[in-house]
Amino acid sequence: MTEPTVVVVDDDQAALHSLAFLIESMNIKVQTFDRPKDFLEHYDPTVPGCLVLDVRMPELSGLDLQAEMANWDYIPPIIFVSGHGDIPMSVRAIKAGAIDFLQKPIKDQILLDRINEAIQIDKRARESLPPNKDFSSRVSRLTSREREVMDLLVQGRSLKQISIEFGISFQTVSKHRARVLNKLEVGNDVELVRLCLGCDPPPN
Repeated sequence: MTEPTVVVVDDDQAALHSLAFLIESMNIKVQTFDRPKDFLEHYDPTVPGCLVLDVRMPELSGLDLQAEMANWDYIPPIIFVSGHGDIPMSVRAIKAGAIDFLQKPIKDQILLDRINEAIQIDKRARESLPPNKDFSSRVSRLTSREREVMDLLVQGRSLKQISIEFGISFQTVSKHRARVLNKLEVGNDVELVRLCLGCDPPPN
């Protein structure tokens, strides 16, 4: 089972490092981003855990990030932190699904309690997701070429046949296959087929 990860997004490097140190002190895995756009580009929502978002950031605010995530298949629990928040901001955040809006300075234990609660909320929510929802989330990690390779593998095509069809080298197809198996969290082609056929129908 994938280890829960707390993802912290804050453009203030000092605050980012301080939060990461605090969370890691409780033996909880942490991933940090100091630019909201980097978060949107690299964050994997299929990894269990929660998000800790600063409210005021220059590129996109934490509230803007929350809005960007609105069309995701699944949004992990969000805890907002802010030194300049106000009531309208907190109301907007909570109405959009955040589990808390904490004003800085925040007592360490209060933040850690909320993070542990968020991780448990996330765990229960993921356990209740239908299988095809989880499959859709995994498939969303694939590039268009990887998805094409996956489709042909499920149809029973060999790597050599796929390389001929796409006009690319056998080695390139092999690399695509390895990435497909890794992103879909399966060990071999048989598990891949079982995963895909277990969803009715696989998402486009």
